[in-house]
Amino acid sequence: MLSTAEFWVAVGFVILVAGIARPAWRGITTALDARGERIKQTLDEARTLHEEAQHLLAEYQRKQRDAAREAEQMIEQARIEAERIRAEATEALERTLERRQALAREKIAQAEADALREVRNAAIDVAIAASARIIGERLGEDRASALVDEAVRDLPKHLN
Repeated sequence: MLSTAEFWVAVGFVILVAGIARPAWRGITTALDARGERIKQTLDEARTLHEEAQHLLAEYQRKQRDAAREAEQMIEQARIEAERIRAEATEALERTLERRQALAREKIAQAEADALREVRNAAIDVAIAASARIIGERLGEDRASALVDEAVRDLPKHLN
């Protein structure tokens, strides 16, 4: 078996393969290690990007909640302000109505006083005319002149 050519070709082939396989194996393992390292770096980078994306998502969700809460507060503040304005407007309207009612009452009272004064003046005019007619019919002219003179003399006493 050691003397056959096939055996020595096989041994040479094994030695050749062993000689070539060792550097090839190193090259293959080095290439595989480098590829594994690149894949690991890519995975690490992907993990980092995923964590950053999760962080950004959480931050944007927090900002969205804060914005929603702020919008709710703004709406509540606007509702409170609208209620305050409505209450002020209602109060102002009530005060205006009360002032107008008071003014209307004053005008009515003034009109009543004016009407009463006019009625009194008319009654006085009627009474004076009736008195003059009665005096003219019942008293003579001499007696009427004496009464007028006496009334003119007593007038300053009645005016004070």
